[in-house]
Amino acid sequence: MSWTDERVELLRKLWMDGLSASQIATELSNGITRNAVIGKVHRLGLSGRVKNAAPAAPRPRVQAPRAAKPMAPRPMTTAVRGNTVMIVEASVQEAQVLRPAEEVVVPISERVTIMELKEAMCRWPLGDPSTAEFRYCGTRSDVGASYCSHHSRMAYQPAQDRRRERERERRQQQQALQARM
Repeated sequence: MSWTDERVELLRKLWMDGLSASQIATELSNGITRNAVIGKVHRLGLSGRVKNAAPAAPRPRVQAPRAAKPMAPRPMTTAVRGNTVMIVEASVQEAQVLRPAEEVVVPISERVTIMELKEAMCRWPLGDPSTAEFRYCGTRSDVGASYCSHHSRMAYQPAQDRRRERERERRQQQQALQARM
């Protein structure tokens, strides 16, 4: 494989016509690869290309992702064993008690800097760490836990439990549909 003057001129013409490196390699054939075309284009300094007004083949439409149904946060409780915090699923009765009616807003007076953090304070970051206003939640947390109960529910969401719950709900819906028929 060698770059003759004719091949170089054909390369320039095809490149300026907007063909891809793979298409040009196919046109030139005889052992010229896509990477060889890219290297030669780079060495020749061919950067600008003519863009086609319309693509040669229509691209398949990609559907926009569906909006996920908002799921209520699963209530969790923490159990401390040694230096490991474990999440234990709460019962249904506890879920009604623990579920916040709306997002918890931490008053500015309770927010703390890293220098003010103590052992039993929530370490949930609030704001942008690169600004002077950056603080931590600072509300009371269980001894040995990093976050308060609200932020623990946000931080620890076991994926396996969520999958099982969705699968169970799907099966129940199928059974309900079959019962109607």
